[in-house]
Order: sequence, then structure tokens, then C-alpha cells
Amino acid sequence: MKPLIHFEDATMRPDVFRITAAQVAAARRRNTDAALVGISCGQDFEGFERSIGRAHGLVCSSGALLDKRFPLRSLASAAPNLAWVHVIGAGVEGLLPLDWMPPGLTLTNNSGVHVKKVYEFGLMSLLMINARVPQIFSQQARGEWKPVFTGSPRGKTLLVVGLGDMGGAMAKAGKTLGMHVLGIRRDPKPHPHAMKVHSLKDLRRLLPKADTVVVATPLTPETRHLLGAEEFGLMRQGSGLINIGRGPVLDQAALEAALHSGHLSGAILDVFDPEPLPAGHSLWRAPNVFISPHCSSDDNDEYMPMTLDLAFENAVRLARGRKLVNAVDPVRGY
Repeated sequence: MKPLIHFEDATMRPDVFRITAAQVAAARRRNTDAALVGISCGQDFEGFERSIGRAHGLVCSSGALLDKRFPLRSLASAAPNLAWVHVIGAGVEGLLPLDWMPPGLTLTNNSGVHVKKVYEFGLMSLLMINARVPQIFSQQARGEWKPVFTGSPRGKTLLVVGLGDMGGAMAKAGKTLGMHVLGIRRDPKPHPHAMKVHSLKDLRRLLPKADTVVVATPLTPETRHLLGAEEFGLMRQGSGLINIGRGPVLDQAALEAALHSGHLSGAILDVFDPEPLPAGHSLWRAPNVFISPHCSSDDNDEYMPMTLDLAFENAVRLARGRKLVNAVDPVRGY
């Protein structure tokens, strides 16, 4: 019997995150082994109880899992055949702790799909930080003519905190620009785009060495408020910050203080706490900050095709009893 994979769409989501039946069909045609699995497609939980009751695999957003219509806490009885859930994003912090997962269920994420777009965003954002574009942008908003002269990023030090797929893409961008790239990750094994990799315990020692710090870690209890007032104080006077990880990894109030004092030359932020950032939030008015509304890594043309290609790869692996790609570790939370 073929395993049945159900794809659940949410019509209220931005188009870049829509899982349409046409896209699923196109991805199935691209995968020569897709005949090993059956598929079903649904929208907005219409008929979902019957679909999930038959499914061996589920592809959906993490928001769908958190929807009140989804049987998260009764998954074992509602979906007795379910062996695999794939979420179409990289972060799963909203699903933690993973105590809702029945024994034998594997959760996978979209890690790797963002790499190409993050590399491009990395080139742009690193050049912007080096050229003090957030500062110039703030001056423009105030109608101030104050030339800001800067040098090349070549030879300057980039510290990437979190060397997963997205952090690795930022490290590659820094390397392309001729920067001296240092990395931090849980397992300090070598990385092809970092000159040296350190463990998280070395963070405070390395912060004073960096001209630019990139934050690309997932949000876990260990990384919440990883950078606060003390860490910002350790950064070089005039250094810059880029956050593409998760908003709560930074203490936003402490970041605002560092920007207002001029200790940091600027920040480019793609993630926030909370999201969406409320219209009246003080961060909108902070100096020398460029706000990207969580859209740095999602390719409008290729995100969903790459996502569905990954989903079908795992669907075929499931049919063949093989290990799934991008399995989330319930202990680490990513």
C-alpha cells in the first residue's frame, strides 16, 4: 500500500507560502519516484478530519499545526497512520516543546530552502552595514546632509552566530566580499566559509573582534536573549548588527539603547519580538536601523517549488523506509 501524503493549504497566507494543488502536481511531475506515494490536497481545513485520518505524511505550515482546528494534542487518535509531518518553514520554536508528537512521528523542516536567497540578502546587508546605509537612511528621514565616508569590507571581521544553513549562507557572502569570517555554533567543527569556528561559550570573547555581527541562530531556551546589554557593550564602537535568526534572540530594548547611544553604527533586522512589529513600537523610531519585515529569505519565485521538491524527496524516503532529511531533534528543538 502506498503511503498517503496530505498537503494542507491556507488561502489567507501570502502567495509565497501557498501550497496549491497545481504546485503539488508540478512537483510530483518533477520527481520521478513520486509514483511511490499517493497524495491528497486540502484548503483551510475543509474535510481535514477525513484527510488526516488517512494520511501517513502531512505537509503544512507550523501555523496550521497551531490552529485550533488541528488535533495537536490528540494526534495519535486523530491520525493513527501518521508517521511524518513536514513544516514549510525553518523555525519550529512555536511548536516547542515537542511533547505533542506521538511516538514514532518524525518532524522535518525547510532548512536549506532559504540558502540561495539568504546569500543574496547577505551580500546586500553586509554591504549596507559597511557603507553605513542605515545611518544614512536615518539622516535622510531627518533631512540631514552629513556625508558618511567608509572603506571596503575586504579584510574586516564578520562574526556569524549560528552556522546552520542560513548562517552558512551569510558566511559565504562575507567570504565573497573578502571578509575575515569567524563562526559560532553548538558543534565547533570546521565550516567551508569560515576561517575558524568556535563554540557558544566563546561568544563574549569574540564580540570585540567583529566589525559586523550576524545572528542566525534558531530560538531555543539557550539562545533567548543571547545578546543583551552586556554583549552589545562588548561589541566594537561603530560595529554593525544583522539579525536573520529570531527576534527574541536579541534583547530589543538593549539593542535600541546601543543604537541611540551610537555605540552601534547600525542594525539590519529581519526578525522581531513581537511579530508583526506593532505600528507604535519604539524600534520603528530608533536611529540607524533598517527594518525588513521578515522577508529576507523567502524567494517569491522558487520558495514553494523548492519546498515541495524537498517534501517529495522525504515522501519517497518514507515510502522506502529510509531516514528523512531535516529531521528536527526533539531535545535540541531544531
